[in-house]
Amino acid sequence: MPRVTRADVAHLARLSRLALTEAELDRFAGQLDVILDAVAKVSSVAGSDVRPTSHPLPLTNVYRDDEVRPSLPVGEVLAAAPAVEDQRFKVPRILEEE
Repeated sequence: MPRVTRADVAHLARLSRLALTEAELDRFAGQLDVILDAVAKVSSVAGSDVRPTSHPLPLTNVYRDDEVRPSLPVGEVLAAAPAVEDQRFKVPRILEEE
C-alpha cells in the first residue's frame, strides 16, 4: 500500500499554492512514495555510529587579509550606470517612507 496518497499530494499542493492536474496528483504520489522508500533505506543503513554530515568531505574556509587595491575611478563606473544621483547609482524606490 502506498504511503503517499493522492489526498496527501493534493494537500501539499494546496499548502504550496500549486495547481496540479489529476494526472500530476497520481504521478507525484508515486514519485514521492519512491523517494520516501529511498530515504527509509538510507536511514536503515546509517547506524548510530555514523555522524550526520552536510558534506562528504571536510570543508575548510580560506581566509585572507583585507588589503586595499586599486579600483576603477568613480567617474568611469558611474558613466556606465543607467542613472546617477549625487555621485551614486540611482535605483528605483522599493520601500515606502517610514
